[in-house]
Amino acid sequence: MKFGKEFTSQMVPEWEEAYMQYNNLKTILKEILIFRRLRQNQTSPPYQSPQKVILSERHSLYTAFSGLTNRVGNYNEENSSDTEEVILVSEIQHQEQCMHYQTMFFRSWEEGAENEIVFFKRLDDEFNKAICFYKRQVDEVVMEAEELNKQMDALFALKVKINDLNFHTSSTPPNSGLSPLDEIQETPERNQTKMVSLDILNHIKINVTPESGLSPPWRTIFDGTKSGLSFSKSELRTAQAKLKQAFVEFHRKLRLLKSYCFLNQLAISKIMKKYDKVTSRNASKAYLEMVKSSYLSQSDEVVKLMERVESAFITHFANANRSLGMKDLRPRAKKAKHGVTFFVGCFFGCLISLVVAVILTIHARDLLKSAGRDQYMTNIFPLYSLFAYIVLHMLMYAGNIYFWKRFRVNYAFIFGFKPTTELGCREILLLSSALLVLTLAAVLSNLEMEMDERTLSFTTLTELVPLGLFIVLLLIMICPLNIMYRASRFFLIVNLWHCVCAPLYKVTFPDFFLGDQLTSQVQLLRTVQFYICYYGWGDFKRRSNTCNQSSLYEFLNIFIPIIPYWFRLLQCMRQGFEQKEYRPAMNGLKYLLTIVAVVTRTLYVQRRGTTMRIIAASSSGVATIYNTYWDMVKDWGLLCKDSKNPWLRDKLILPSKSVYFIAMVMNVILRLSWMQTVLDFYEAPWLHQSVMIFIVASLEIVRRGLWNFFRVENEHLNNVGKFRAVKSIPLPFSYEDGQGTMIH
Repeated sequence: MKFGKEFTSQMVPEWEEAYMQYNNLKTILKEILIFRRLRQNQTSPPYQSPQKVILSERHSLYTAFSGLTNRVGNYNEENSSDTEEVILVSEIQHQEQCMHYQTMFFRSWEEGAENEIVFFKRLDDEFNKAICFYKRQVDEVVMEAEELNKQMDALFALKVKINDLNFHTSSTPPNSGLSPLDEIQETPERNQTKMVSLDILNHIKINVTPESGLSPPWRTIFDGTKSGLSFSKSELRTAQAKLKQAFVEFHRKLRLLKSYCFLNQLAISKIMKKYDKVTSRNASKAYLEMVKSSYLSQSDEVVKLMERVESAFITHFANANRSLGMKDLRPRAKKAKHGVTFFVGCFFGCLISLVVAVILTIHARDLLKSAGRDQYMTNIFPLYSLFAYIVLHMLMYAGNIYFWKRFRVNYAFIFGFKPTTELGCREILLLSSALLVLTLAAVLSNLEMEMDERTLSFTTLTELVPLGLFIVLLLIMICPLNIMYRASRFFLIVNLWHCVCAPLYKVTFPDFFLGDQLTSQVQLLRTVQFYICYYGWGDFKRRSNTCNQSSLYEFLNIFIPIIPYWFRLLQCMRQGFEQKEYRPAMNGLKYLLTIVAVVTRTLYVQRRGTTMRIIAASSSGVATIYNTYWDMVKDWGLLCKDSKNPWLRDKLILPSKSVYFIAMVMNVILRLSWMQTVLDFYEAPWLHQSVMIFIVASLEIVRRGLWNFFRVENEHLNNVGKFRAVKSIPLPFSYEDGQGTMIH
């Protein structure tokens, strides 16, 4: 792999703009190389053959390369005297308190030197940008280290108080005489000489855990801290868990900074060696000496902090077990398993076989013209469509993951997945293909259209196959054993619980993202409702039900679809109270309009009538216009009139702008799928009603899959704009300032 691609692949995605633009510098060097070759061809003797010119160029390049590997003795005396004074790099104090560097090029009088002047000007700009960014980040981590020191002091005092150990109360601040960088390293030897001050407990308050579903939202909104400490072990465990997570994220940021420093220095070294090779000069020595003496190379705060954080973490959060502590601080990268690819191929092969088997069975038995076809489509087809909805959603998510990875969207950080536990597109394909194989096998085993003439009923066992498959799916989902991606399953369950309990939980990105997914699975929820009615009160042995004749079922048919939108509305209300902004309220209006539209459309299907049709069409039209505007402008960040990319946004990840316009058009078209309800497409004679419902529901899932990619892309770009590469962990303790005000 060429260094340019390797450099790009190892960048922190959220810091990409802060890295050196290595490829841009390479482009300038190519222009210099082209000019030099043209000039060399023009000055070559006319009698030289093309073969000799090529050999001469190769010899010239080989000589230049040899000079880089062995600078002594590979140049003649004239070249040696010239290369010693190619550039002069000087320091300039900048207003941001970070040293800037400026390069003076001594060969500006030479023909074609304009490109070289541009090269060094661009190189200086990129290097100065890297230095300033690195210094700002180092200053931030030093301040964060000081805050972690205070938090650890409070934790030690709380631990001593709770355990009722011998303590020494001192009026002087703890750790006096130690610098913030030294305080974070708490070794056993230091703990033997340093006494914990309990006076700090009089000036702190412990933050209420915002994730607690038992605490009402207004308590977190209006009073983020408890009035005092109850000195309970539960508070101690909560504080220690939060600090442990804060240390892990802090160490991760230090690792990213160390990698950032190394990669930029390596990029400068590579580009300067390429410059020497192209121009046959020896300017890299002077420039790399400047880089070596700069803050980017000389600063050792990050390395020291990493050592101290590791020591403190191992001592206090890993029971002095270094291997256990480093496993938490530096989780190993997730390795690709060839077994996953193998089984995906096996399952897809099985799928092809099962599809062929189903088609041949339908054709051989002439089931499409069977008398029991309508009975099957009304009662059995909806049961299996539930699994098709799940599989389709998983396939869209797998496609999202593939393109997020391809275009370097840090989806794992955005969703807050634990390191090495996030599922890749292959794992999603494995699960979806396995579920689809089970579903098609169940369909094949239950593909009967006629009842037994003796019993006038279908076989009980085969009729229970859909229910059995549904129960198996639920059991796998809640299985506590560490099998079948337990971390991902429990992550989904936790976020689903947060949605159900809205607004009791603080709303995070995974919570409202999952809530939006549920709004596109309305038909799946209705199918679950049908499962309960069909197997609970219907005669499944005869494939008959009276669900639609029940007033309770009709009411639930109105109530069930609005549940996901109600969850999102409550989440928006919670966000509005916490953020004190109008945007969550405007977002909540979108779901309120959708609730009205869904209710009116369902009432029209149940009661019909011209008046209900007009109301349903009007409410659905208003909701569609508002939702479409919110999708494109707010969720996707598009339709920016003054953007450098007209009607898009300034920053785009996809290389082709047309993809964004196609996605916007597709979003509008797929959002209009509700029109089949008011236009009575359900009653089309050439297509069964159950199939039409399935197609419309599938189109909504496809639309949600498209929405997912651009929504996460926009969130990623927001993180990039703020250089957010690590999670912000809420610290457990708040301090009082001199006036009694709490500082969080």
